Amino acid sequence: MSVAATIETKLDAAFRPLELQIVDQSHLHAGHAAAPEGGESHFRVRVVSELFEGVSRIERQRKVNAALRDELAGPVHALSIEALAPSEAR
Repeated sequence: MSVAATIETKLDAAFRPLELQIVDQSHLHAGHAAAPEGGESHFRVRVVSELFEGVSRIERQRKVNAALRDELAGPVHALSIEALAPSEAR
């Protein structure tokens, strides 16, 4: 399973998102330190979930990081997170 597919599976299970976008931005970092050949090391995610309603931005980030702990310890070098409650999503 690809890293992006693993991220999708884990975020779906953890947050039951109304919206989930996962963008592999590894190509923007090719040749940089810690950017492996073949990509799948730098991602941007947008997660819109009712579970984020009333939760601080920092706590949302922590929850996403916890859900992806194994990936952040391994193949994922950088993760940009936009975690929103439905009332905040545009």
